[in-house]
Amino acid sequence: MTILELKNVSVSFGGVKAIDDVSLSMNYGEVLSIVGPNGAGKTTLFNLISRIYDLDSGSIVFEGIELKSVPPHSIAKLGIARTFQNTELFEHESVLNNLLIGSHVHSKTSLLHELFFLAKARAQEINFRKNAEDIIDLLDLQSYRDSKIVSLPFGIRKLVEIGRALCLEPKLVLLDEPSSGLNPEETEDLVFQIEDIKEELSISILMIEHDMNLVSKASDSVLALADGKVLTVGKPQEVQKHPEVIKAYLG
Repeated sequence: MTILELKNVSVSFGGVKAIDDVSLSMNYGEVLSIVGPNGAGKTTLFNLISRIYDLDSGSIVFEGIELKSVPPHSIAKLGIARTFQNTELFEHESVLNNLLIGSHVHSKTSLLHELFFLAKARAQEINFRKNAEDIIDLLDLQSYRDSKIVSLPFGIRKLVEIGRALCLEPKLVLLDEPSSGLNPEETEDLVFQIEDIKEELSISILMIEHDMNLVSKASDSVLALADGKVLTVGKPQEVQKHPEVIKAYLG
């Protein structure tokens, strides 16, 4: 069953087509990776799904909802979360507090409840903290739970950002180059963490990634882009051997 569908999506900047007639279909529970050389339009595609950019033409449908009519601030509540190439965290807050920030998109209490920390606000906070602690356990962040972000190595920061996205309780998470800046051991661990997210949380994952080893191990299917256009879609091994993909990477 389809969770996300892009149909003939295009967008231009200054007369240059960054995304040119791109279509893709993604199923529930799937890990779909987007690969391609720098400038292929991968992050632009994420920004269109996130509603940071507006479409010139085409449609993006998430769970039957046309996203181009949805304001950007409502995307998270629909069930779409994302990470960024460079971590966007509150550096002087703890890991736990950064995760809790993700949970508060689902806040249902009034200002009055929050100001006086009434029973409804207390119950909600308990639920948010339980959710955050579950994510900390899932991503093996227990030893960093109370550490300030500013004191953490880059690889752990990347995990915290993924954790914050998961605290939104999304149905679909967009991972923008999650292995960027990680060492080989951390990248290998990421394969298992992606599997855990998919299996234990039943979350679909759309991932931009340059590390083809990670793509091969973690992905159910792969879409290859170049110059804003789709080169091919298929299983990881098929896409890696596709002549147009090889040409785009090697010239």
